Amino acid sequence: MAHEPEQRSEGPVLLALDPGRGKCGIAVVRRDLTRVLMQVVGLSSLDSRLVEIGRAYRVEAVILGDRTGSKAAAEIVRRALRDVEIHLVDEHRSTEEGRRRYFAENPPRGWRRLIPRGLLVPPRPYDDYVAVILAARYLRTASGG
Repeated sequence: MAHEPEQRSEGPVLLALDPGRGKCGIAVVRRDLTRVLMQVVGLSSLDSRLVEIGRAYRVEAVILGDRTGSKAAAEIVRRALRDVEIHLVDEHRSTEEGRRRYFAENPPRGWRRLIPRGLLVPPRPYDDYVAVILAARYLRTASGG
């Protein structure tokens, strides 16, 4: 399910992945964290989706969460994007951060806005927001911040 319309990228992009047991959050971002593409895909279609992304964009690096599913996802990345370097990023509490970012950008409406956000469950998987968080963490670390 695509979150934002795909735009072909002229310059290099980072591909951030939040792998899980059954699905994977994908975020294609520029170094200024401008989002080019966000989506959540099933692991069974991750390989073909990465090949499509590799054809559509100039992927400079893959940012990969280091916990659940990272080993299997790294193997898929190596097959789909052979020459792209993979950087593991600490996922500690990234799911909570992604959930907060999801609700900050998609505030609850109607009666749901009366419920504390910590008790709300997003109406769709938000692993793509977590992938953006991982890209931001990588960029902070890479810039020494």
